[in-house]
Amino acid sequence: MTLEIITSDALAPLRHGFFTRRGGASSGVFAGLNCGTGSSDQSEIVMINRNRVAETMGVAPDHLLGVHQVHSADVITVDAAMADKPKADALVTKTRGLALSVLTADCQPVLFADAEAGVIGAAHAGWRGALDGVLDATVDAMETLGAQRANITAVIGPCIGQAAYEVGPEFFDSFMAEDEGVARFFAQGKEDRLQFDLAGFGLSRLRAAGVGHAEWTRHCTYSDPDRFYSYRRTTHAKEADYGRLIAAITL
Repeated sequence: MTLEIITSDALAPLRHGFFTRRGGASSGVFAGLNCGTGSSDQSEIVMINRNRVAETMGVAPDHLLGVHQVHSADVITVDAAMADKPKADALVTKTRGLALSVLTADCQPVLFADAEAGVIGAAHAGWRGALDGVLDATVDAMETLGAQRANITAVIGPCIGQAAYEVGPEFFDSFMAEDEGVARFFAQGKEDRLQFDLAGFGLSRLRAAGVGHAEWTRHCTYSDPDRFYSYRRTTHAKEADYGRLIAAITL
């Protein structure tokens, strides 16, 4: 089956994509394109899936780069293939022939590019990373490589939508402690529950960082099980594990 890839005109002509779960070799709860080496899926099957992504991106398998994601604001700069995955949540490069990637299953995958300067980035931004500044830090790191933030395009891929993202008052309080202006990203839910707009919050951080263009593809991972993996949906269904979606970009 052909891989399904969501792209953005804003990142053209650079090769990039937010890959759905369609077209992979995994089965069972992982059925499809599970690219998560940290999942309990068979490692050889995950590598088949990742090799298909690398081929689609036009790079060698060992040039599809990622990090050991830890919900931090840490960004690494890469210029060659890596033997190990350092702990971080974003990557930037100006080296051709490398594909930067992040894995998600409800969190925001964000792809960045200043095509004129030849600098790209990829970030994994859950609520914790976004609140702590991983998107801002990615822009800073790109600027260090010669990008101009006004020329940077940032696109948020499929992530959990506000209607599906129910949180409690303690979650709301943690955001309000940082900035009371974030209240606009919360809608009232049932009883003391609230609905959090993760993508809206991500867009606000990107725009505050001064990027020239920021958008969301407007796909909700939770509400479309045929196309996307979702940690929260898996938890609600009491399934043993879940697949990871991959997003990637290359110069």
